[in-house]
Parts: sequence; C-alpha cells; structure tokens
Amino acid sequence: MRILHTSDWHIGRSFHGVDLLADQSCALEAIAELVAECRVDVVVVAGDVYDRAIPNADAIDVCNKGFEAIRAAGAVIVATSGNHDSPARLGAAATFAAAGGLHLITRIGSVDRPVVLSDEHGPVAIYGIPYLEPETSRAELGVPQARSHAQVLDAAMARINADIAARGALRSVVLAHAFVVGGTATGSERSISIGGVETVPLDAFAGIDYVALGHLHSPQTLAEGVRYSGSPLPYSFGERTHRKAVWLADLGPHGLVGVERRDLPVVRPLSRLTGTVDELLTDPTFDAVRGHYVSAVLTDVVRPVDAMRRLQTRFPHAVHVEWQRLQSDSALPYRARVRGRTDIDVARSFFTDVYAEPSARELGWLREALAAAIDENRADPEVPLEETA
Repeated sequence: MRILHTSDWHIGRSFHGVDLLADQSCALEAIAELVAECRVDVVVVAGDVYDRAIPNADAIDVCNKGFEAIRAAGAVIVATSGNHDSPARLGAAATFAAAGGLHLITRIGSVDRPVVLSDEHGPVAIYGIPYLEPETSRAELGVPQARSHAQVLDAAMARINADIAARGALRSVVLAHAFVVGGTATGSERSISIGGVETVPLDAFAGIDYVALGHLHSPQTLAEGVRYSGSPLPYSFGERTHRKAVWLADLGPHGLVGVERRDLPVVRPLSRLTGTVDELLTDPTFDAVRGHYVSAVLTDVVRPVDAMRRLQTRFPHAVHVEWQRLQSDSALPYRARVRGRTDIDVARSFFTDVYAEPSARELGWLREALAAAIDENRADPEVPLEETA
C-alpha cells in the first residue's frame, strides 16, 4: 500500500494580508497530480486542514475541490483535525463523506476506530488522533489527572495499541497533530502549549509501522517511520529557504518497506531584500525577484514616505516593509550618546530620527522651545537651578 503523507494545508490562510487561496489551490492540484503519477492508494492529512475554526465559503470551496481532485486521481483520503480546525465543523458530514472515500477523524472518542483498508497483503488500520488539548480531552480519554500533552497522547495511544492487539497481526498507520520531541518549529506554527507542556516523546508511537505527523511546517524525519511532512506552502519569511515536500510511504506485507521524499512545486518564491528604496527600485540585481513575495528591510537615513506603494511598482507582490536605519552608535547607552552634546544637538538628532533633517526655520522653533523650557524651569522654585543647565 502506498501512502502519501501531507499535513497543515491551512486553507484560508493569508500572508501579510494577502489572500493565498489561489496558491493553495495550485498546491492541492500538484498533490493530486502526484497521486496519479505515483499510483498512491491513500492520502493522509495530519491536521490543520483549515486555518481557522470557521473557514469562509471560498476556503471551503478550495478545500473541497482539492479533495475531489485527489479522489479523482485514485486515492482514498484520511484526515484529522488540528489545533486550527473546529473538530465539530470539519467532521460534520464525516459519515456521509466516508461513503465517497473521504474519512474525517475529528472525534476524540474515535481514536481507536480505524479506517481499515486492504491491499494484496491484507488489512491496514489507519488511526487518526485529532489535536488533543489536555484540558478538554482528558476526561473523554479517561485520564482526569492528565495535565500535559504527553499524558493525553499516551492515553490515546493506549487505546490504539489495545485495538491493534485485539485485531491480531495487521499493519498500522497513525496520524497525529502534535509537537514531538526532536522536531523543529519554523515560526509560522501557532503554539499549542496552553494546558500544559506541549511536547510529546517520540517513543509514544513505538510499534506503529508509520506515523504521519502534523503541526510543524517543514519536512522532518524523527525516525524512519515517524515524520513530519510540513505545510504545502511557506507561511512565513522564515520558511523562504525551505523546499516544501510530501512523503511517499510504502507498506509491504510486514510493515514499512521504504519512504521517499517528493518535492512540491514552488508556487511563488519568498525573498527578503535589504537596501534603500532607491536601491531596491533601480538595482538590476533584484530583477530576478520581481515576481516573488517580498519583505523589504529599508536602510534609508530618513524613514521613506509611501515606501510600500513605491516598491510595489517594481515588486507587485511586496507584502512587508520595515525601516531599519543603520546607525553606528545605536548600541551605545543613551547617556553615552548624548555626553558632551548641547540640548539643541540632542533635539536636532531626535527630529532627524523621527522625521527629517530640520530646516533653518524648524531649528529656530526648536531653539525657542528649549529657551522657553529653561526659562520656565528657572522660574519654578521646586526645580534646583543646576537641573536647568
């Protein structure tokens, strides 16, 4: 049996305010093409199908079309809910969907009720563990004392292992949305630490032929049969150097026989550029990234006006701008930076930092304001004379 492992679709997510539905649709089409090309039997989605508990109509439409394309390509789909999903909403039509080959496992009480599929070697039991928040899942799992993610996951795995033992010798696959020790976050994941320590041990999955993990957004191998597929698209500029991928896991008559990584196409690359606005707009070096999502770090001496609009004339997909003026003395303590400088010098530097180099007229206003402040302090008997110097 050939299994294609995906996770963290986050359908409906935006990127610095930009709608990603078109990009996500392309990514799902690429997954469907892989299903057909590689003759995949089962596609698993290990949580975070949607990016929010109540996805909008457009997100639902993109997701449904993705499911339809994968089914049309020949694969059964098994998906679980993640910490971004609403289990009740995602699984609302689970019974009906299963009849069409889409199995949605979103209920905690269903962790030990696998989707059982068969190949020429016999049955394969595919178990889904939805995201388990300790506070809300411990009672249903029968561990009211549990406070950590590890404790509730152990309880879920105990039920799964008991079901495997009761069924006799069969191959097993587990989908889990969790932060497993040894995994590395990318920065675009939402923390799942509420309710206790968020990490769970790798050995919790001992004895399972293949464990398809979700939650972390980069492809990772924790053990030969325990892996994260990551998200199909980058969701932060911290992921701009990552190559997104899926895993193809093959089960033979006695368990896992091999795992192959298949890279997904880059829908739109991400680039982080540094320079002044004029440099970014004119330097031919940047021609190659015109079509990328761009984050610009501006080094202009004075904060540029309308920088985003100007940058988008060359980089139409620029989505983020920050001003980071280079200053050689920026690391010095404030006292050291102003030592030996007159009041007007300090005021002039402040004016330049937040606005621009003051004109002669504006300098005159600064001098008048400082003189008035000194005169006011001298007239106040509560203020020692030396403090006004």
